[in-house]
Amino acid sequence: MAYIPGGTFRMGSDHHYKEEAPTHRVSVDGFFIDRTPVTNRQFKEFVKATGHVTVAEQVPDAKDYPGALPHMLYAGSLVFQKASGPVDLRDWGRWWAFVEGANWRHPLGARSGLFKKENHPVVHVAYADALAYARWAGKDLPTEAEWEYAAQGGLEDCEYAWGDELTPGGRHMANTWQGEFPHENLLGDGFERTSPVGSYPANGYGLHDMIGNVWEWTCDWWSDRHSADEAKACCVPPNPRGGPEAESYDPNLPAIRIPRKVLKGGSHLCAPNYCRRYRPAARHAEPVDTSTSHVGFRCVVRTAAKP
Repeated sequence: MAYIPGGTFRMGSDHHYKEEAPTHRVSVDGFFIDRTPVTNRQFKEFVKATGHVTVAEQVPDAKDYPGALPHMLYAGSLVFQKASGPVDLRDWGRWWAFVEGANWRHPLGARSGLFKKENHPVVHVAYADALAYARWAGKDLPTEAEWEYAAQGGLEDCEYAWGDELTPGGRHMANTWQGEFPHENLLGDGFERTSPVGSYPANGYGLHDMIGNVWEWTCDWWSDRHSADEAKACCVPPNPRGGPEAESYDPNLPAIRIPRKVLKGGSHLCAPNYCRRYRPAARHAEPVDTSTSHVGFRCVVRTAAKP
């Protein structure tokens, strides 16, 4: 893990997606954070030690999904499937499929495996799975503020974790999508899907893959915008947390009461023409029951002073 000294920083952005606003100053205490996302090798050790069964490996409970037909309820997870041509970018169902048998051991479905992927980020982990690992390891999941502060790497008011250019000097600094999403992946960075952790330069705090590769869970409940009260407060709020759980539900799905947490960092599917969220300030809502082929996590240990 790397130690991140406490400090004050500008959180959020007023120049991109509305959920990133308003920019506001907050402070965080010092903490340790994993230098990379948790890998398949590390998660396998956890499962071996605890017998943990992930959410994706369990058949969903029908009472949590009103209206779902029995044959629609089976163990699996969401897997990205590249489109054959241009599609309506408002319809994410054109590139996501709920695949039976997909889970952390079988990232593309029941017939796939982890051969040569031991050092890739673990994926298909729901929030409960990430939290269970963190507690087993004697750690926790980061708050959104902790995560964003660490991702900035000591820089402030920069677009990316390494500066203001996406590919300085033509060099790829993170595993993202090149080409027209979701049908044309030019593979300029050399990776079709996830990449081994540490494949790209570390940021100023020595952290790898804070941008791209996989989205990462935080422990904050989702809110549509940062708190305006925080933005206007006369004093910088210490160690802020997200909004209340009751406000995290998706208003477009009133019958399905699944709360959402904040994801950070973007993934290998973020592209210039879609989801330009390969930035520290970017954020995304994820239902706690949902696992996908592009979401992972890393852990923190909180301490006000470096030992």
